Amino acid sequence: MISLLILGFLIGMRHAMDADHLAAVAAISTQQNSIHSTIKHGLVWGLGHTTTLFLFGSMVIWMDTVIPEQLANYLEIAVGFMLIALGLDVLRRVIRDRVHFHQHQHNKPDAHFHAHSHNGESNHQQSTHQHSHNQKFPFRTLFIGFMHGMAGSAALILITMETIDSLWAGMLYMLLFGFGSMLGMAIISAIIAIPLRASANGLTWMHNGLQTGIGLLTLGLGVTVIAQLLI
Repeated sequence: MISLLILGFLIGMRHAMDADHLAAVAAISTQQNSIHSTIKHGLVWGLGHTTTLFLFGSMVIWMDTVIPEQLANYLEIAVGFMLIALGLDVLRRVIRDRVHFHQHQHNKPDAHFHAHSHNGESNHQQSTHQHSHNQKFPFRTLFIGFMHGMAGSAALILITMETIDSLWAGMLYMLLFGFGSMLGMAIISAIIAIPLRASANGLTWMHNGLQTGIGLLTLGLGVTVIAQLLI
């Protein structure tokens, strides 16, 4: 039993690397200005993902039933449309904004960068660089995690019911699976943040190129998910 629970945690870490998860978090990461912020959003995504996985999974196992296949497909389609929206939003910001980057510190050792848009300005205005850091909880990222958790709950429940007979052991398995996905996404978010972070040092073209690539891949994956389910 212990080995199965450990396996659930490891499978959860692997689950974080699914293509639709990577695309969503990569699209979210394009709006962040530091590695710390990117990891935070990865963890919040994992929290939302784990919450709905555990709640849906626990209810279904407790009621000894399954999620209807049609409902599972609708949830996957909803994720596809969400990916399309995220991809289009990234591309919209790249096209709309004239962006350049500044690396600096706020009396702390952790240097970070900020993207500034000067769309519509005739001169490079110093006042634009005066900013404060947004400390609000990222509810948008949490909602995206919720959606992925709902869409993935059907498959996880089937695996859990086929592997573990005990109700409480099954719930613990899903919880460890969720924690594994949170840790995996935090690690992946840090990896995604590295090239975005490195491009702050005068390589505006590189950062915009990365953003464009992420936007196109996210958009394309969303279209693929929907096409596979509808065709």
